[in-house]
Amino acid sequence: MKSFFNFLSESQAVQQATRMGLTSDGHGGWYKDGEFVAKTEKGQLKFYNKRQKVGQQDPPQTDKEKKLSHTTSASSQQQAQPTGKASQQAEPEQPLSQKDDPEGPVEPEELTPPKVEKTRGTLTIAFGRFNPPTTGHEKLLDTVASSSDDGDYVIVPSRSQDKKKNPLDADQKISVMRAMFPNHSEKIVNDPANRTIFDVLKKAHNDGYTNVRMVVGSDRQKEFDKLTNNYNGLKYDFEKVEVRSAGDRDPDGDGVEGMSASKQRKYAAENDFDNFLKGVPTAMNKKMAKDLFNNIRTGMNIKEGWNLWEIAPIFDWKNLREKFVGKKIYRVGDLVENLNTGLIGRIIRRGTNYLICVTEDNIMFKSWIKDVSEAVVNGTSKSGVPSDQRLVGTDAHRKYVEKLVPGSSWGLHFINKYRKK
Repeated sequence: MKSFFNFLSESQAVQQATRMGLTSDGHGGWYKDGEFVAKTEKGQLKFYNKRQKVGQQDPPQTDKEKKLSHTTSASSQQQAQPTGKASQQAEPEQPLSQKDDPEGPVEPEELTPPKVEKTRGTLTIAFGRFNPPTTGHEKLLDTVASSSDDGDYVIVPSRSQDKKKNPLDADQKISVMRAMFPNHSEKIVNDPANRTIFDVLKKAHNDGYTNVRMVVGSDRQKEFDKLTNNYNGLKYDFEKVEVRSAGDRDPDGDGVEGMSASKQRKYAAENDFDNFLKGVPTAMNKKMAKDLFNNIRTGMNIKEGWNLWEIAPIFDWKNLREKFVGKKIYRVGDLVENLNTGLIGRIIRRGTNYLICVTEDNIMFKSWIKDVSEAVVNGTSKSGVPSDQRLVGTDAHRKYVEKLVPGSSWGLHFINKYRKK
C-alpha cells in the first residue's frame, strides 16, 4: 500500500496545495475554509469557483475565475519543483491574493521561512518523549554526540504529558535526564517553545545553521525523514536535512537494545521495581531510581486502575486494536497528539491501524494508533489555553471554547466533510 508520506511527495499538485493551505478530500478534490476550490487533473491543480460541489456539473465561471484557473495551471507547468527543499532558481507559487479571490479578500500566507544569514554549520538533534528516560536512551544520546560536528548537538525532550503514556511532566523528565546522563546534561534543553519537531527545526534555522542532522530510533527514521524534508524550504530552510538511525531496537531483547520507556511504564504499573531498576543507567543510585519509579506510578494514577494497552500499547496490541476497530477510541473529529513529533491535530480519517490528522495550521500527518494520545484540551499545552488567559470576552476564551465544540471554527471543514452520511 502506498504510504501517506509518499502520497504527499508524489506530485507537484499536492505540494502546491499544501503551500496554499488547501485540504484534500482523498479523491483529488481540494478545500479552502470548507469550500471546494480545486481538483487534481494530470498531476496539476485546476481551480474552480467556490460554488462548485463535488460530483456536480461545474457552474458558470466569472471572467476573474477563468483567469485565475488559467494562470494557476500555467504557472504550475512552468514551476515543477522536487519534493522537499524549495528550488532556489524559481519563486514559489503564491496563494490567492485579495485581488485574485473572486469571492472576497484573502490574506496571503507566508510560504517561506524568514531570511537568515547562515553563519553556523550542522546542528545534530535528538527529539523525543523520554518518558521515562532509560538505558536505551543513553545509547541514543551517545550516538547523537558521536555523530555531531565538534560537539554541536542538542537533546530536546518533548512537552507531552498525560496519565497513560507520558506520566512525567517536562520539568520532572528533564531533571531526571540530567541526572541519568551527566555527560550530556548541558545539551539537554528545557524550552517550553519546543513542542514539536517543527519548533526545533525553526529555531535551528533562525539560529543560522546551514544543515541539521537528526538521530532517531530505527523504527521512526522513515517517518522523520519524510516529514522533515517535505517541509524544508517552507517552514525552515537548510541545505540538507539528514535523519540517521541510532541503531536497531529489539522489543523482546533483555539488554540495552530491548529497553524502552514502554517497558519501564509497564514495570512501574506492575510494581516491579527489580526489573525497572535494570533499565536505569548506573549514573543514578538506587534511591534516585526508586523516586523515579514512584513518580511514574503517581503520574499514571495507579490507584485508579490501569490498562496495558493504554500505557504500553506495544505489549497489548490486540486490545488496542479491538478498542480502535470498535470506535471506542480515536474517532473522527477527536484531537490527538503524535507522540513522536509532537504535532497535534484532529482526526479526519481512520485507517486499518493508523490515523490521518490535520493540525490547526493545516499540516496533515499520519500516525499509527500506538503512537498517538488524546490531546488535553484544558491543559497548558498547545491544544489548550492557560487558565489566566480564559477571561470571558477575550479572543483566547472564545478560541478555547470553540475547541470544545465539534464543528466549530477551524475544525468545521475537517470534521463535517468526513462525517459519514
